Amino acid sequence: MKKNFVEELRWRGLLHDIMPGTEEQLLKEATTGYIGFDPTSDSLHIGSLVQITLLRHFQLCGHKPIALVGGATGMVGDPSGKSQERNLLDEHQLLHNVHCIKNQLGRFIDFDQGAEVVNNYDWFAPMSALEFLRDIGKHLTVSYMMAKDSVQKRLETGISFTEFSYQLLQGYDFYWLHQNKGVKLQMGGSDQWGNIVTGTELIRRKAEGEAFALVSPLVTKADGGKFGKTEKGNIWLDRNKTSPYQFYQFWINATDEDAARYMRFFTYRSQEEIATLEASHKAAPHERLLQKELAKDMTILVHSKEDLDFALEATELLFGKNSNLRLENLNSDQLLTIFEGVPSSKLEKNDFENGLPILELLVDKANIFPSKSEAKKMIQSNAVFINKEKWLDLTGVIGISNLLQNKFLLVQKGKKNYHLIVVQ
Repeated sequence: MKKNFVEELRWRGLLHDIMPGTEEQLLKEATTGYIGFDPTSDSLHIGSLVQITLLRHFQLCGHKPIALVGGATGMVGDPSGKSQERNLLDEHQLLHNVHCIKNQLGRFIDFDQGAEVVNNYDWFAPMSALEFLRDIGKHLTVSYMMAKDSVQKRLETGISFTEFSYQLLQGYDFYWLHQNKGVKLQMGGSDQWGNIVTGTELIRRKAEGEAFALVSPLVTKADGGKFGKTEKGNIWLDRNKTSPYQFYQFWINATDEDAARYMRFFTYRSQEEIATLEASHKAAPHERLLQKELAKDMTILVHSKEDLDFALEATELLFGKNSNLRLENLNSDQLLTIFEGVPSSKLEKNDFENGLPILELLVDKANIFPSKSEAKKMIQSNAVFINKEKWLDLTGVIGISNLLQNKFLLVQKGKKNYHLIVVQ
């Protein structure tokens, strides 16, 4: 029996608003629906994961998903949720971004089972401005377009005609897909409701057709912070922008409240499985079972099982006692990935050629300790480690032979305070 897509979204907390008749349409027959993705970069970030999740659940519930990558609308820019007009990308960069995002989406939706990726540049490129104004613009009034929240919120700061027209462009996307691909449903984030409804209205007026809309909530952290943002910026789905290890760390560091919500939002576990996990987590919260299972599922989904294994070993190397991963076996990229963001110093290789006294290294060269007396105290307390090995010699020296990959030295004070020395 085909699963109820809308009911699936409801229990997961992924349903914000829905047009009357949508659920009935989806229960009546297998339906084709789409979501648009903005190609402002050559990779999606985890802020796009909610929409990717909607498409995947849509397909798992027996419907046909289409992902639209806005090669044309990306040249204009969506004003929804934006306080000012953004910089526009050139055609070459946009086409590159579209190609990369198409490849990325293939990890999540199954093209062999009917899913498609389309580019709205294909139908906008042959159309002249006069054709668009005559055939599309006449169907919607200025007052109708002005009433949209995305426009209202920009009236004081100003909105260009380019951005004002965006809802017409997105509306035409829905109309074109309705006429040429049989699409009856558009989905998106709650900030897209106005643009989506413009599409259903255009289909009704121009084609006398019926179309539907469904939107998900905008995800925030429990403390009100923006989801998917860290001090270093976005968490990307591309390993070259955010390493699988850093990706894993994002999920493992979620609060209990956020982890419970994210399990519903982003994983494909059943309601019963998640309830069991939550009960186990509540019984032993210090074990952080929810976070571990969440990070595991998401790292495998976006990257691979091999990347998860490396992330687990690297985490054990840093914070545990039983890692099979040896620091001396890591290559330079792996070292920099694991220790990205920790305090660091850059020293010259000739500093080490004749052996650098440990106290001079820790205090004068790398400024890891404020004074030699403090450094001595920590060494005597068994709290200083060099390359994960306890250092006990107050008069010892560090030479080139101690360097990892002939260019790194890892200093640890206490259990979790690391400092990476990069030797040039």
